[in-house]
Amino acid sequence: MKVETINNTCHRQIEESVHTEILRRIAAAEQEHNVKVLFAVESGSRAWGFASPNSDYDVRFIYMHKEQWYLSVDLEQKRDVIEYPIIDEIDINGWDIRKALQLYWKSNPAFIEWLQSPIVYVDDGFFAKQARALMPEIASTTKSKYHYLHMAQGNFREYLKKDLVPLKKYFYVLRPLLAIKWLETYQQPAPIEFETLRQLVTDNTALDNAISELLARKKVSKEKEYTPAVPEINAFIESELARHAEFSGQYEQRDIKYDALNTLFRDTLNNAVNL
Repeated sequence: MKVETINNTCHRQIEESVHTEILRRIAAAEQEHNVKVLFAVESGSRAWGFASPNSDYDVRFIYMHKEQWYLSVDLEQKRDVIEYPIIDEIDINGWDIRKALQLYWKSNPAFIEWLQSPIVYVDDGFFAKQARALMPEIASTTKSKYHYLHMAQGNFREYLKKDLVPLKKYFYVLRPLLAIKWLETYQQPAPIEFETLRQLVTDNTALDNAISELLARKKVSKEKEYTPAVPEINAFIESELARHAEFSGQYEQRDIKYDALNTLFRDTLNNAVNL
């Protein structure tokens, strides 16, 4: 058997083992907190498509309590998140469905990304599907652009203005800038997969080649590896940041009501069997 085949087999076995452990921890969270997990996904670099071999597994989930839990005078004082410490590179935490939908109403970019994650661990077949159907009405291009621009500016300012930079931080600037280009081009939520987003700049051969080389290194490097600054990528980043320098992030007024989200909450509660 070839070494490459052996390595691929070992990698698949490790991934299957981790996947099984993630499902076990999600089930344990359901038992510990007496909740039903409706939807659980990978949300970090593994979902984005540029994970290092030792990248964390960033698992995020939406859960629901029993109906009586929500019929409480002190509902607003109750904890609406479930969080666990990172163990064995697995980072798991979740939001109660009310918290998730309240943030969705505000066009929360993190929740919108979760709904589009290509790596799904748990799906009740109802909640996420219905939430995605509301995305054209709820997702704000302006809010998302502000979120991604703030992310790109912060990581560029903190990490990339040096001769030697953290390799992964290039992607923490490139991905949000490409997401902004997607928002500008299509006026709809940006996909989270980096390979899809980078298609927007494939006409720039020098930039595309530089990204390909950096991506290949990222996928075999440790999380904290450094790299010399890459002129082609820096030029693109600086140009895009300059282009958006005057963006104010003023949130446009939207005629979005809670009615659709209230309906989704109630329908999900009715649909959550075996709780």
